Amino acid sequence: MAPSYNWPPASLAKAINRHPVLRPLQKRRGILALVVLVLVMVALALGLGLGLGLKHHPGRYASAHCSDESGKYQLESIAAPVVGYGNPGPAANTWNLTVDDTISGYKQIIRGFGATVTDATVESFNNQTDSSLENLLNFLLTDTGANFSLMRHTIGASDLSPVTYTYDDNDGKPDEDLSAFSLGEYGTAMAKLLAQMKQIKPDMQIVGSSWSAPGWMKLNGDLADDSSHNYLNDGWFTSGGVGSTGYSSSFAQYFVKYIQAYQGLGAKIDAISIQNEPLNTQAGYPTMYVHANESAKLIGDHVGPALKSAGLNTTVWTFDDNTDNAYYPQTVLDYAEEFVSAVAWHCYASPADWTVLTDFHEQNPNTEQYMTECWTSASLNWTHAARFTMGPLQNWANGVTAWTLGADEGGGPHLGSGGCDSCDGLVTINKSSQYDFNIAYYMMAQFSKYIPPGARILQGNGSYTASNGNGIQSVASLNPDGSRTVVIENTFGHDVFVTVDFISGDTWSGDVPSSSVTTWVLPGQGLFPYSTEN
Repeated sequence: MAPSYNWPPASLAKAINRHPVLRPLQKRRGILALVVLVLVMVALALGLGLGLGLKHHPGRYASAHCSDESGKYQLESIAAPVVGYGNPGPAANTWNLTVDDTISGYKQIIRGFGATVTDATVESFNNQTDSSLENLLNFLLTDTGANFSLMRHTIGASDLSPVTYTYDDNDGKPDEDLSAFSLGEYGTAMAKLLAQMKQIKPDMQIVGSSWSAPGWMKLNGDLADDSSHNYLNDGWFTSGGVGSTGYSSSFAQYFVKYIQAYQGLGAKIDAISIQNEPLNTQAGYPTMYVHANESAKLIGDHVGPALKSAGLNTTVWTFDDNTDNAYYPQTVLDYAEEFVSAVAWHCYASPADWTVLTDFHEQNPNTEQYMTECWTSASLNWTHAARFTMGPLQNWANGVTAWTLGADEGGGPHLGSGGCDSCDGLVTINKSSQYDFNIAYYMMAQFSKYIPPGARILQGNGSYTASNGNGIQSVASLNPDGSRTVVIENTFGHDVFVTVDFISGDTWSGDVPSSSVTTWVLPGQGLFPYSTEN
């Protein structure tokens, strides 16, 4: 008797059944056989290097990397997941996740991860020897370590500065034509450190955020000591509106001069935020209150046109504040969309609701979003940095930056009052001028090291955290080389055997250690073209 064959094989049939294009062809076996034959021929052609536009398998082997609460694992390689459902054992705790790595599951493109470079970062980093600093920057910016590729920095002083200043204080006297503009000691040191980082990571993106306009531009004439009438003197409170009186034009040119000065020192500025936390006004450190409609007019009528007139391709990220006020960035976009490329969010709403980003994306699908600030401290739960990275990624964020990149052992230098006096940063520079990576660094690196710029986040299901904090959260990406990354946070006090089913057809499973963030890097299926288009 002639042998019988089942075609297609079960594994391939599973992939075809889940594919939105191939599934309808199942009933037409002749066409299906032809499609399969074409796929096989394409795969062979790729193997011969004919370059038909599909990605090669980036490697045959999976790998797993882990950082945990105890410090036992710090970006350590652990047992890799296996193909299929594996053998969890009779007493194992199990969990199932699903990832749609087909075109129908494509979400946002990742632009990068990193942190905010403050004056505390600059001063503490510059206290190291040249060789030690070079080594630290390589760990931060290359795949030797975290592979960060997005840095936010403070324009002028913040709470993490030794003194209050801007780039045109002019002893508090009006300087409408900005003739006294100067980066000064602190601005120059900031620009030089960013330029050094760019030399190591040429494609690193830099976004600058201002804590306040110079004091003389404000209605109260004060940079940091007075929170009353803490507004830009731009005509907003007059019948004529923004630009009718005051310093709107000077305010716009202040950003132009800053960008040109930094660029002259080798630090190209890709984007700016005209005001950090515009709904916050406090004394003790630089702040400034800017209303939503006021910000829209400033960006749409003054800052945006000034950047364009100066021939700068720097874009504007709006808001730079918490998720409980989504009306603000929508107001700005409705008026100044031409100049606004992204919305920046912070984590300090209580609770931080990252689903706001998904709602915002549904209304503004062409506008990128970033989580640009969340503080890091040794006093916080080990999950803190993982949560402020995972949550935004699950909800359409294109990147994440922590507050702050680095500081000394006292969380500074910082101002004597106001703001944060216990923000340790991702790196602590100790008294002997050596550096230590804090747990927040390792938790962020579990994402940044293995989800490169250009990676596409994929739709996933199965994540859940109970009210007691225990659960599994995950996010997955399809990477430019065709590989796939799955980051899994396990907040249980025990190991969990996790199985991930991919819609493209394959399944992977493996052990995720207790109280950890574990990253799986998996070979790609190679059946679907990779695209970096939104």
